[in-house]
This record gives sequence, C-alpha cells and structure tokens, in this order.
Amino acid sequence: MGSIQKFIDYLTLEKKYSIHTVKAYQKDLTSFKEFMFHEFDVEDLKAVNYNQIRNWIVQLVEQNITNRTINRKISSLKSFYKFLQKTKQIEVNPLAKHKALKVPKKVQVPFTASEVNEVINTITNNDFESKRDKLIVELFYSTGIRRSELINIKISDINFDDKTIKILGKRNKERFVPLLDSVQSSLKDYLNNLENTSTKDNFLFITNKGAKIYETLVYRIINSYFSNVSSKLKKSPHILRHSFATHLLNEGADLNSVKELLGHSSLASTQVYTHNSLEVLKKVYNQAHPRSNKKL
Repeated sequence: MGSIQKFIDYLTLEKKYSIHTVKAYQKDLTSFKEFMFHEFDVEDLKAVNYNQIRNWIVQLVEQNITNRTINRKISSLKSFYKFLQKTKQIEVNPLAKHKALKVPKKVQVPFTASEVNEVINTITNNDFESKRDKLIVELFYSTGIRRSELINIKISDINFDDKTIKILGKRNKERFVPLLDSVQSSLKDYLNNLENTSTKDNFLFITNKGAKIYETLVYRIINSYFSNVSSKLKKSPHILRHSFATHLLNEGADLNSVKELLGHSSLASTQVYTHNSLEVLKKVYNQAHPRSNKKL
C-alpha cells in the first residue's frame, strides 16, 4: 500500500473526515505526485525536498490559481508530511518552515433580519416544495447549522417535547440545537405534508421524488429566494449561517454560547463573526460612556 493511500485511510478511519474532504486531499496529493514524477522523475514522495515543492507552487501560480486555493493545496501536502513524520517514515517535514501565500481578507456580508423575514414571508404556496424550502430557510437562520448538517437531518433527530433537534457535525460530533416555536410549527406542517410523499432512509429533507436532498439543490434554493430580496454578491447557505451568528452577537449573545450553537471546536472559529457586532458595540459604548460625546 502506497504512502498516499495509507494517509487517506488515516483521514477516513482515524480522523473520520468527510468523504468530500478526503477526496480533496487525495486529489491534491495525486496532482502533486504527478508533478514530481514528470518534472523531477521522483516517484517516492518521501524523498521530496522543499526546493522541488517550490517549483510546484510556482507552477500553480503561473496557472493563475488563486493564493487561497494554493494555500489549501499546500495545507493538504503539509498534513501528509506531518503524517509521514508521525509514522516515522521521514525525519523532517519539508514544509515545516513554509509560510502561506498572502490572501485578501474575505468580507462576508450577512443578510439583514428584514431580508430573511421577507424571504420567509414570501414563500406562501402550500405545495410540498414551498413548504420544504421555507423550512430550510427557517432552520438555517434559526439554528446556524451547516449545509451538510441540514442535508443529513433525519426525522428521528427531531424532539418536539424538548424543542430540540440533534445535529451531526464535523468529526461526527453530535450537538443539540434548540428550536423556536415558529420553526416547530413549520416543521409539523411540513411533516404532515411529508406523510403523502414517499421517503427513503428517514431523511427530513427530500426531493419531490423522495430522494435525499443534495448540496447543489440546497444552494440553488437559498440563492434563488434571496436573489429576489437582496443585492449582496454572495447568497448562500453559509451566509445564512453567518447571519445567524452575527445577529445573535449583535443582540448581546455570549460568544461561548454562539460557539456551541455553531458546533465550533474553538472560539477562534467563532470570532470571525464578531467584526459586524463590533459596530453595534461601538454605538452602545459611545451612547453609554459618561465621557463620550455621543458621536462615533
């Protein structure tokens, strides 16, 4: 078994990474291996040095691949060499001192509460797809769950007595997210409609043919509805998650609580959502502090 396959098995079986993530690692490593063979006649990746890796990076830059994507590919490679080091197949990680390429900061503008409410209020049809789409928007905005988490919700994960829904997050970590009364109402309405639809494997969200809903369809649903009410450049499920976190923080929610709701493993991941709430904090500060001139 080759070193790449051993690494892939490690990611799959021990780290329990998602299929999508594992495939991305495998693709990056395979393309790197092909480059090393064609450019340097190197078949054993354990024998690669940093200068050879730099040639690979230069080629990626010349192909007009963004620095963000190149950094992701290098991250895959660095993880691979850390694995080789951990399993004592190499002594030194050739990427140990590599510095990531500079990338412009991504500014993700959340939807406003009025934009979200407008979308929810405009989905008024009583057909199956409309009820499903409305519930998807409500769940994203009221729970902050990821797209992959929404897709994998099963009907059995819903607990109306406790007013919670069980979410299977990254690394197969489970968390329980509270449900608003309005979302519970939409859930019950949708489930009543679902009784007349053929379902498979107990998944909550399905297509009109009864198959499990898929990522591109969820993206199209969000993008389509929000394109009617928002002029923001990016209109995706992640922006709804971003809106959920930002609006909670703006209303004074504790950062640790938002972290738990989002399913983040560290506060560092949650803190990316605080930049918008800082503006609100500035206003509160300037209005409340005795020495303030009441102006920003």
